[in-house]
Amino acid sequence: MRVSARLAALLLLIGPGLLPVPVVSAPAPPPAHTPVPLAAHRALYELTLDSSRGGRQITSAHGTMGYEVVDVCDGWATRQRLRMNITNSDGQDTDMDSDYATWEAKDGLNFRFHMVQKSDSAVTNQTDGSARLTRTGGPGEVLYRLPKETKAELPAGTLFPMMHTLAIINAAREGKKFLALPLFDGTDEDGYEYSSIAVVDWKQPGAGGYPILTPLPSTRVRIAFFDHAGDAPTPTYEVAMRYWENGVADAMLMDFGDFVMNAKLTELTPIPRRC
Repeated sequence: MRVSARLAALLLLIGPGLLPVPVVSAPAPPPAHTPVPLAAHRALYELTLDSSRGGRQITSAHGTMGYEVVDVCDGWATRQRLRMNITNSDGQDTDMDSDYATWEAKDGLNFRFHMVQKSDSAVTNQTDGSARLTRTGGPGEVLYRLPKETKAELPAGTLFPMMHTLAIINAAREGKKFLALPLFDGTDEDGYEYSSIAVVDWKQPGAGGYPILTPLPSTRVRIAFFDHAGDAPTPTYEVAMRYWENGVADAMLMDFGDFVMNAKLTELTPIPRRC
């Protein structure tokens, strides 16, 4: 899951923040079993306010986030829907809604995206288009249809969301501690961004709370996203979470700058392959 489908664009008016970089302990040895594939699934998260800071104090925030990833044989079809209500110190309420859908080829070379974001029912941001890479690890190009017809270049090594998730899980399995990866997910009309990933650990199977998670190892990671077009030392958005080996994410903290949201996994359902 690309929280995955990154939410930074939804709350750009809130401003950037910074999660503390953890002290990274030595990872456990790689597991002996054969890695499992990414899982098609439907997940629901309950969003609650973890903390707030900054000039525009957030006194209350709550909502839900639904995420669905479907195996459509030649690719992965994903949809992420977020609804959130935010109250500031002046007592002003804002209802925010984001609907984000993608298709990504399983070879990681082609990608389609569509996103609509609203604030109090008014559309505030919309992107639509497609992207492709010339080869694995090679450069590529984005063709935007919305908000306007334009092209953007992607640097060599750019990953789309599902491949980005897989790269993080593979790195954790191999005992790597840090990654720096260019990412394109279609949530921003300015093209790709840089992601800086700190891998905290690789834990052997434990209590996952759901049958499809319990037999799997997992990793805790922190990801910071940076605008490629600027030189700001702080990220536009950060997330800390646990990735299970099959790509399911839980235990998320999403840092939007002025406030941090806790995302608790409340429902998880496998989705059969659609071929």
